[in-house]
Amino acid sequence: MDEVPNGAIMLSGGRMTNGVIRVDDSVHRPITDSSEFVATLLKIFEERKFFGAPRYLGQADGMDILSFIPGDVPARFQVWEDGQVAAAGALLRAMHDATRGSKLAGRSPVVCHHDAGPNNAVFVRGLPTAWIDFDTAAPGSPLEDLGYAAWTWCIASKCTVPVERQAKQVKILADAYGLQGPERGVMVDAILERQARNARFWAELMASPDTAPTEPEVLASRIEWSRREFAFTAAHRSAFEEALA
Repeated sequence: MDEVPNGAIMLSGGRMTNGVIRVDDSVHRPITDSSEFVATLLKIFEERKFFGAPRYLGQADGMDILSFIPGDVPARFQVWEDGQVAAAGALLRAMHDATRGSKLAGRSPVVCHHDAGPNNAVFVRGLPTAWIDFDTAAPGSPLEDLGYAAWTWCIASKCTVPVERQAKQVKILADAYGLQGPERGVMVDAILERQARNARFWAELMASPDTAPTEPEVLASRIEWSRREFAFTAAHRSAFEEALA
């Protein structure tokens, strides 16, 4: 983080939104097309007493203003302890439950974060306690977030952790979330779908370089990463399914 001239603190690490700053106990983010949806979502969280997200404080000078949540946000993906994975699953379930039956969820079961990885979690005393960066939030199925969370919290093709251990953590995540019944049987499909969707997402941005959030080389590396992770998960599908069963 670097100091900016007006005494605010520039917050780094976001992959999609630049120009985010901290001013005292608030975070200022440039207004985007998703601002109205996010504002309504954060108000629903507050009304329903889900405290694992920032509070919406209003707008000023072309910026959305949110409450600042003290804690640490990981700079990169890494190997997580079982307790951290379980806490992420429980936090994701609490977030989803806070949106069930809301006007934003509409006909969908919940409102999904759609980027519920460790890079968008605030850690306090080593455990994830809140989600941030809801720019991609939208109505959806819980499995959309669970698939992405299982991938980003538990699975890594270049990791030295044995695949059986990774599969066990996918089970820990699903158990902590409370995933039951037929949905457990398609959890691996959800992981693969999110990995494939991630490759498409970055490829679509790469096709529009004038509006892309980063350089083509970075986008290409994210596409390659997503494809590599998809191939790894598919190759070890049986190990993940056995653990979930």
